[in-house]
Amino acid sequence: MIKAVIFDLDGVLVDATEWHYEALNDALRLFGFEITREEHNGFYNGLPTVEKLRVLSEKKGLPQNLHEVIRNLKRKYTDEKVIQLCRPAYEKQIMLTQLKNKGYKLACCSNAQKYSVVNMLTSAGILNFFDLVIGNDEGYAPKPSPEIYLAAFEKLGINSDEAVIIEDAPHGVQAARASGAKVIEVKGYHDVDLSLLYAHKVI
Repeated sequence: MIKAVIFDLDGVLVDATEWHYEALNDALRLFGFEITREEHNGFYNGLPTVEKLRVLSEKKGLPQNLHEVIRNLKRKYTDEKVIQLCRPAYEKQIMLTQLKNKGYKLACCSNAQKYSVVNMLTSAGILNFFDLVIGNDEGYAPKPSPEIYLAAFEKLGINSDEAVIIEDAPHGVQAARASGAKVIEVKGYHDVDLSLLYAHKVI
């Protein structure tokens, strides 16, 4: 019996995948580096910024002493995009309302920092729906490790087979499947609404 529905953030609840991609590249270009669209789609999408920078240092020679500067710039640019672009989406509010009315526990687990997750959920007008929010800076291994989802199960007081996880990016899908939960894989933000839950018999 399903007791909880757990969502990724970027590309699932908030249409922020492009914001993160653009914000990081805006910061990287100041120092002569860039993640191409092909690289983003093929590998980087869904990884935390710290892991992206580690790989860029390994593969493209990004100086490690720039990591902190780039992380701070990326966060600043992302915050600016959230203020400009993040708005409530009624289809998400309707979906989450129906899930709460059915008695499901709701969680959001993201490879973004918790500050950023809470900021986006607040701007999207849906933070109050969630029983639990976990970011990548709370001591758990980031996706594709399932650790963040296993922690969510424990905090929600459920077993893995009592959860449905909705994910879009390959690293997130890998983490969700490794957790033992039922996984709904979506192509992106616009797939996530009430009809998705009906199609998968969650509601």
